[in-house]
Amino acid sequence: MASSPYITAEGYAELNQELTARWARRRDVVKALSAAAAEGDRSENAEYIYRKKELREIDRRIRYLQKRLPDLKVVDQAPDNKDHIFFAAWVTVETEEGDEKEYRIVGPDEIDASKGYISIDSPLARKLLGKTIGDEVVIEVAGQKKVYFVLAIRY
Repeated sequence: MASSPYITAEGYAELNQELTARWARRRDVVKALSAAAAEGDRSENAEYIYRKKELREIDRRIRYLQKRLPDLKVVDQAPDNKDHIFFAAWVTVETEEGDEKEYRIVGPDEIDASKGYISIDSPLARKLLGKTIGDEVVIEVAGQKKVYFVLAIRY
């Protein structure tokens, strides 16, 4: 399944900053690579081998970002109906055990568990979309049913 093209304005700005930073880092790596190449035998030159690998990784990420950024659809406005859960919503849910958790539904390029950001493509986010406060959501994870109750929604 292809990932959703949606992204928040903050997420888009972060990806653009990452692309700029990768280009800057690439310039530094190319300089270091040239210096390492000038040292002679490349087959036993650890610095040269390391820099070549680092350059490949940087180039791979730059190619990905250059291909992905134009395809993204920035969602920078809250929906008209803020009583329902849509993309970019902060959602507070309660588990059956009584634990409260807050998640923000974001694009797949913005996932960050430490911030509570979950992908719109995740099973929980897909079930939450369109729900409102008081609704119950049931998902199956690793063969077990998990029940969540929507407590709050904010944008």
